Amino acid sequence: MDPWVWWLIAAVGLGIPLVVTAMPEFGMLAVGAVAGAVTAGLGGGTVPQFLVFVAVSVALIAVVRPLANRHRGQSPPLASGIDALKGRSATVLERVDGGVGGRIKLAGEIWSARSLDGNQVYEPGQQVDVVEIEGATAVVI
Repeated sequence: MDPWVWWLIAAVGLGIPLVVTAMPEFGMLAVGAVAGAVTAGLGGGTVPQFLVFVAVSVALIAVVRPLANRHRGQSPPLASGIDALKGRSATVLERVDGGVGGRIKLAGEIWSARSLDGNQVYEPGQQVDVVEIEGATAVVI
């Protein structure tokens, strides 16, 4: 069997753990094996085949992995849950103050609320902004 066929078998063998474990390093090694197959197909000897395999694999890992890690560390662009409610406007339904609190309509739902500044009072019908969610209570300004 020709050496390039063995390289393609190795590439497929490295592609299987890529799919099973979702580790991109296996994919980069598989691409290196394909490069080794191309080298073998073009008539390169055993040493050049392995050098191309190592060079392509290391180059991909050195370039692609840091890019992937940088993107993995970024927060998702869409907020969800209570994080999505911070900064939204709400309408006061019952008088809201810093002590007892009151009720607001936020994102179509009724929430208990209290003012961030304990001395500030908001009357029904006023628009307020949600600064924080503490448990089931919205803190508003």
